[in-house]
Amino acid sequence: MALPANFDIDDFVRRVLAEDLGSGGDVTSNATIAADARFTATMNCRQEIVVAGLDLAAAFFRALDPDVSIQLDAEDGQRVAHGTTLMRVAGNARAMLAAERPALNTLQHLSGVATLTRRYVDAIAGTGAVVLDTRKTLPGLRVLEKYAARMGGAENHRMRLDDGVLIKDNHVAVAGGVAEAVRRAKAANTGLQVQVEVDRIDQIRPALDAGADRLLLDNMDPAMLREAIALVSGRVPLEASGGVTLETIRFIAETGVDYISVGRITQSAPAVDIGLDYAISR
Repeated sequence: MALPANFDIDDFVRRVLAEDLGSGGDVTSNATIAADARFTATMNCRQEIVVAGLDLAAAFFRALDPDVSIQLDAEDGQRVAHGTTLMRVAGNARAMLAAERPALNTLQHLSGVATLTRRYVDAIAGTGAVVLDTRKTLPGLRVLEKYAARMGGAENHRMRLDDGVLIKDNHVAVAGGVAEAVRRAKAANTGLQVQVEVDRIDQIRPALDAGADRLLLDNMDPAMLREAIALVSGRVPLEASGGVTLETIRFIAETGVDYISVGRITQSAPAVDIGLDYAISR
């Protein structure tokens, strides 16, 4: 998985399993299934999806049964049809049943993000615009959700508050104006590009004159976006943001903006339908 080097997969798996198993473990399986029973299973998608998180799902099974046999039949970023088998698993029955829900929850959610993201990316194909994600993520899952967005074809915007300067309307209000906010950000010498949010055409020239490296055009309709693009005339990259939907993103992209940020791809993505189908091993 192309996750940041400092993301600890083993720690994530341990925390998720601890949340689900508690202190007593899977009392139902322990009471009804023999300790040496073995299962085989196939993990199948029940709708067309874009896969994300398959290796992470496999890690849950390995954590509870180090001897489990796993075969991956798909890969992250792949668009697969309804009925496609994603994974084949064989191992201890109790371990597989305990790992099933955390594995499926993770894979269904991340593949949901990737699948919705791909719909937005496909909607603007050929325009030259790029879909960006945002910081509108579930607490504690940002790294994984942004990974899933990449698997869906988006690019990541800033991961955290410390890896990008983005001046928004509240910063502008406190600083006393767009130009002053940009001036202060440039004077701070962070080594980072300074992006500033503008929601009016008359804010653009002051932002550029103060040295903004990039503009976020917030909640502008296509006519305003075209006016902004003409005024900027290629001096800095332009990102459109605010209320972007599948119905509107193509109109936004066709104005000529460079980027379109979409909070919905992480904030509102529905889980996809993936199931684990079991058979008893003899």
